[in-house]
Amino acid sequence: MAVSGRNASVRVGGGSGFWGDAFDPALELASRGRLDYLCFDFLAELTMALLQRAKAKDPSAGYVTDMVGWFTRMAAPARANGTVLVCNGGGVNPRGGAEALAASLRREGLTGTKIAVVSGDDMLDRLDELKAAGVRLTNTSTGDEDIGAIRSRIVSANVYLGSDGIIESLRAGADMVVTGRVTDSAVFIGPIMHRLGWSYDQPDLVASAITVGHVLECAAGCTGGMSSRFDEMPRMGEAGFPIADIDQDGTATITKLAGTGGRVDQFTVKEHLVYEIGDPRAYATPDGVADFTAPRIEEVGPDKVRVSGMRGKPRPDKLKLLIGYSDGWIGEGMMMFPWPRALARARKAEETLRERFARMGLKASAMTFDYVGVNMLHGPAAPWPERDDLNEVGLRVAVKTQTREEAEKVRRACTHLWIMGPGGTSFGVPMKPRPALSLWPTLVPRELVPHKVEYLES
Repeated sequence: MAVSGRNASVRVGGGSGFWGDAFDPALELASRGRLDYLCFDFLAELTMALLQRAKAKDPSAGYVTDMVGWFTRMAAPARANGTVLVCNGGGVNPRGGAEALAASLRREGLTGTKIAVVSGDDMLDRLDELKAAGVRLTNTSTGDEDIGAIRSRIVSANVYLGSDGIIESLRAGADMVVTGRVTDSAVFIGPIMHRLGWSYDQPDLVASAITVGHVLECAAGCTGGMSSRFDEMPRMGEAGFPIADIDQDGTATITKLAGTGGRVDQFTVKEHLVYEIGDPRAYATPDGVADFTAPRIEEVGPDKVRVSGMRGKPRPDKLKLLIGYSDGWIGEGMMMFPWPRALARARKAEETLRERFARMGLKASAMTFDYVGVNMLHGPAAPWPERDDLNEVGLRVAVKTQTREEAEKVRRACTHLWIMGPGGTSFGVPMKPRPALSLWPTLVPRELVPHKVEYLES
């Protein structure tokens, strides 16, 4: 059961960095982490559009299905240890996800669990209302103001909410919190602010919560994963997920469970601190603006890093609204070519595919060829080998079209190389066309996006 009021410290753990992350490190935290809160980030930007599409097919869907099984299995150890579980796994249907979770808990005999549902982020049915109210919905990436051009193709529209609803839920004694689209860090910020009694008129303390949340939100991302020194990290297949102990003054100690794989040092923390950010002096969230150049980061023991001296500014007046829309189809294929002259064979295959596309009358709005083992990751910045003596080279082609029928031509053309291509070529299963989704980021006034909190009990 959550505890209200001011405490000397709070202990939170990062249980997931994405939908599909490893379950066992999170269960370890729930079982022996001695946590006040275990927090899960399940959502990525495109995930919302995919979940909205699932909900359009089945109104009871639209939430992260892993969340139900995970929270059910963690419920007993969490209850025994007094740990509250918080996640954004509600996706575009947080009520439906919470109802499925409550039913699962009851089936396992885990009754008496208070589940809070935080919603209000879904603006799909309010876009016309926003336009009528004079909100421009300008694309912040391109400056485009003509949202009418994509209006009929919009499949999702979700505001990034902050931690207000989570704080309200914890004040009401929730044992589990299921939200829709809050920011990745909000699932940490809410518990930290609630337990330590911080308020939004304390921007430096809020910045501490934002900083901790950002470091922890990708789980193994700060315990050795995604590191430039990944090859040096011990037992990454058994990596521990991170823990933060935060004091009343905002100082935090980042660590992990003893005996787990991976590593926590000043560089794993620093690397994740600058992950997926714009201006490091002004990392904006709905809860506040943090200066990531301010913290002092120092190792204070094995797998222990102290982060202190955070600074911030008050929360912004506008919230980010991310609109997802259907944007055609993707046709793609992959072929692998062996030594000798692997690169020459791959380049000849590109030439052959271009000839096939022309002969088939392929209508494409974009086309790309990548050479696996040569420039797949670095693109035009990659130097080409001076000698064609590579053991193998892969060729990936991806084409954007307006219709599924045109995208299907790409798949068929790639299969033609089974015989038209060189001997010894390896092909996987032909890739089916898939719908393309694009994003339209914009801003909306905070006062137009109220959050809502409901409660269920298992």
